[in-house]
Amino acid sequence: MDNSPAHATTAAALRIGGYVPCSLSDFPGRIAAVVFTQGCNWRCPWCHNAALVYPEQFTPTIPVGDILTRLTHRRGKLDGVVVSGGEPTLHAGLADFLRQVRALGFASKLDTNGSHPEIVRALLDAHLLDYVAMDLKAPWSRYAEATGSPVDLAALAETLALLRTSGIEHQLRTTRWPGLTEPDFAEIAQIAAGSPHVWQDYRAVTR
Repeated sequence: MDNSPAHATTAAALRIGGYVPCSLSDFPGRIAAVVFTQGCNWRCPWCHNAALVYPEQFTPTIPVGDILTRLTHRRGKLDGVVVSGGEPTLHAGLADFLRQVRALGFASKLDTNGSHPEIVRALLDAHLLDYVAMDLKAPWSRYAEATGSPVDLAALAETLALLRTSGIEHQLRTTRWPGLTEPDFAEIAQIAAGSPHVWQDYRAVTR
């Protein structure tokens, strides 16, 4: 394990709650590992990753060094690494982790809810991302309902505009959660126009 000061800082500032060693579906066009961070600023009633959102459901974190060791052993077998959550942009160690991932030769993808455009911008400016997937959860008028939380719509619009003007590969994703109507679908499609957009089926969850 890397015990350098830089690594120690990353470990303290990035809470990893899950790891999938190989995925064929999370990083379009690439075979990738998926790292899941703990913690989210929203409380979507239909979230299927509750164990990464609610602190009382958190499992012990996986040390960053363990993840980097696993990834080191996967060089030549994987093309990329996805950082998902939870919401990864809440973690101060995200940029350092991505630097270490890229130093191993992997492409990097971020899954985000779009609520922190300043973090996405900084990562793009530092050339730490190859792909970004942003959730588009509802029409703007129903976003607080969809997320169970107050929402800064201007921040979401800023992240969306940033992805469209950066030239980076990106994708918008919407889950058909119960309660969405046909007019909602039409409004979501209108917001998504200009970006690749996929609809995801809702999966019932239990708490």
